[in-house]
Amino acid sequence: MDVVLFGLISTIFIALVLNIILAKFHIPTIIGYIIAGVVISQLFSLQKDNIELLSEVSELGIVFMMFTIGLEFSFRYLLKMKKEVFLFGSLEVFLIGSIFAWLLYFLGYDIHTALIIGYTLSLSSTAIVVKMLNSSGDINKQYGRKALGILIFQDLAVIPIMLMIEIFSSDNSNLVIQLQKIAISAVILLVAMYLLGRYLFEKILTWVSHLNNEELFSASVLFIVLFSSFLAHSAGFSYSLGAFLAGVLIAETHFKYEIEANIAPFRDLMLGFFFITVGMHIKPFFIIEYFGHILLALAIILLIKFSFIYAIIRFASQHRTALKTAFVLMQVGEFALAVFQISKERGLLDESLSQILAAAVIFSMILTPFILQHLKTIADMLSKEPEEASSIEHIYSGHVIVIGYGPLGKMVVKKLKEQGVNYIILEHDYNLVQQGLKAKEPIIFANAAKKENLLKAGIKNACSVIVAISHFKKKRYICDILNQFDFHINIVTFVSDEKEKEILSHELDIENLVVDTEEISNILVQKSMVCALK
Repeated sequence: MDVVLFGLISTIFIALVLNIILAKFHIPTIIGYIIAGVVISQLFSLQKDNIELLSEVSELGIVFMMFTIGLEFSFRYLLKMKKEVFLFGSLEVFLIGSIFAWLLYFLGYDIHTALIIGYTLSLSSTAIVVKMLNSSGDINKQYGRKALGILIFQDLAVIPIMLMIEIFSSDNSNLVIQLQKIAISAVILLVAMYLLGRYLFEKILTWVSHLNNEELFSASVLFIVLFSSFLAHSAGFSYSLGAFLAGVLIAETHFKYEIEANIAPFRDLMLGFFFITVGMHIKPFFIIEYFGHILLALAIILLIKFSFIYAIIRFASQHRTALKTAFVLMQVGEFALAVFQISKERGLLDESLSQILAAAVIFSMILTPFILQHLKTIADMLSKEPEEASSIEHIYSGHVIVIGYGPLGKMVVKKLKEQGVNYIILEHDYNLVQQGLKAKEPIIFANAAKKENLLKAGIKNACSVIVAISHFKKKRYICDILNQFDFHINIVTFVSDEKEKEILSHELDIENLVVDTEEISNILVQKSMVCALK
């Protein structure tokens, strides 16, 4: 226990110190985690089995990330992405995979090895791309939508790649039977996930929400994510695909905002752990010895992937969108590291090629955060076309955020409605949310004490925020959260006496504090007419 605890403390300390230093140079945290992984593997002399075990555990980071991405795309919205997923995705995997396979075959490798490695190199890094696009909000732009569609298809392409390894390493495999099993498993998985999402997951969340217990709600969300991932993996698919489907199904409900806020800490923690395990695969001495070979392999991989992805997207999109999509997806994904290891164990890949390709893959992943961080600048240099618009139409702007739908909140909402002011309501009591939904109010089931939920409600573009909560401690905490944003927020709230007024005005510097409920409504309407935020 002491050894494990010491290793955990050392890991957290090294990752923390590195990221603090790198942050001063505006280097993404992903790079800090990968470097931390290299340092840790050298300090503790981790064996291959230890690293593989840690990698399997860290895959939960990708699972949670894909679940939250699924929450952004309801089933109806996903149906609109048919072209991005099945047309662009299939072209990307087939064309680029075939080019790499032909190149490896030309270099003297047998056809089996060439096909497996070729199609593996066509896959991109879901963990890095989706994390950074989601953080920047570019996941909703045209190039972000195309990149996500291709990544979803790549997730499906994992299945035939693993099937090829099984078939090529065994003389008894029957291709027709294997394909039939995959088709049947896919149908069973989709039907099962639909039924579970429609009749079980939503009911679980509804029951728990009535209890108004944050801990049980978080536990329910974790159960849904892990169960969906396990179900998909049992059917022969990836863990992340099951989590993504669960997110898509729950996106149809009004729980999505609160769920995303609850899952965010688990997702970010496990993703950091995942990138640390990526760094553990790097062997510094091998890289030094074969540095020239690795750079050559990296250059060829990036050039081929960029060129073909650009051509595929440019066929149906503008030059700027094609450029950005190609830059985003030209790296090779984390799945390749697992394929190289399995192929080597099955005798399909020799040690030296496996290590060179693995190093090239990791270098391509390390380059990606820098590219994404400066993607707009790069696109501006290579294209004079204007920036593409967001692919999601519904964006809150110039509105009032009402926190709380109790008696006070209802009075405020009534006054705003009479004056024709746009507003959105955040409420954490599920029973009150149900009342708001029955009254056809724009109400979201979400805890306003979480920054993620406030951002989803469009706080950056809101004219004012009314905290319509009577409970003083909750009200003070929410006002404190609102003050933590790095932009001005026009906060209006109700106080019951002079003591509350003194605390909120002096400690939190809130100006619009009123006692009379009717006065609150009048102030809100007045502040909503002239938006103070730009």
